Amino acid sequence: MGLAAPTGADPRAWHSSAQSRQRLVARPMPYDRGVIGELESAVVVASPLRGDGWVAVNSPADRIPSHGTDMLGQRYAYDFLRVDGRKRLHWHRAGWPRTLLLGVPTRECYAWGASVHAPFDAQVVQAVDAIEERSRVHPLRELALVLWNALTFTPARLPAVLGNHVILRRDDLFAAFAHLAPESVAVREGQDVRLGEVIGRVGHTGNSTSPHLHFQLMDAADPLVAKGMPCAFTSYDALRGDAWVRVEDGIPGKRERIRFTDP
Repeated sequence: MGLAAPTGADPRAWHSSAQSRQRLVARPMPYDRGVIGELESAVVVASPLRGDGWVAVNSPADRIPSHGTDMLGQRYAYDFLRVDGRKRLHWHRAGWPRTLLLGVPTRECYAWGASVHAPFDAQVVQAVDAIEERSRVHPLRELALVLWNALTFTPARLPAVLGNHVILRRDDLFAAFAHLAPESVAVREGQDVRLGEVIGRVGHTGNSTSPHLHFQLMDAADPLVAKGMPCAFTSYDALRGDAWVRVEDGIPGKRERIRFTDP
């Protein structure tokens, strides 16, 4: 996959080349024909992110359940990571040897601090902003923490998994945003928010292996009892070769480089 950004460049500095438009609801997965049937009923919402360099490292376009479980309403959940122009998924300017051995400062990761936006007009039903953030990302430590949380999970430990988070409601539709940065949540319970309004910023709290946004739609406010709902996005640009291709009502594929614009 050819990219316009130089090695190690900040993804926010990318620029577009020639663009074309196409309509895409979901891509067929040859190993699981049932995927398409489930995603045909996807609820289409605006993107919760903005800018270049985003990759869905977990996506229902590639497997369902996208996170390997239906628990906590995650059946169709996304994990959005921000990376630079290098071939592999580099979410920090440091090389992998340094990252694995020494770790990297959390606030230097490309995704950290990115604005998170309401994907539709809604009411805030939950807003948590008191969970501390780990100051450095040590991939092996983070992976061990995720495994430990999975093995020892109880309902009382749900905040430790979600980290700082926001849950929005529009009628019978609920949207959850997890792992937000501390002191970044810009809304409160009971508040009405409008499409595109900033509700928080990407962080590294809870069950997070590096700063990223976990986003999902659900049929209830409580992840402990909610069922996941399939989700597509009104529009975004996907990098195909050296060109940005406009996608509408789309479901980003795993590791597909995408650019989100203001709806």
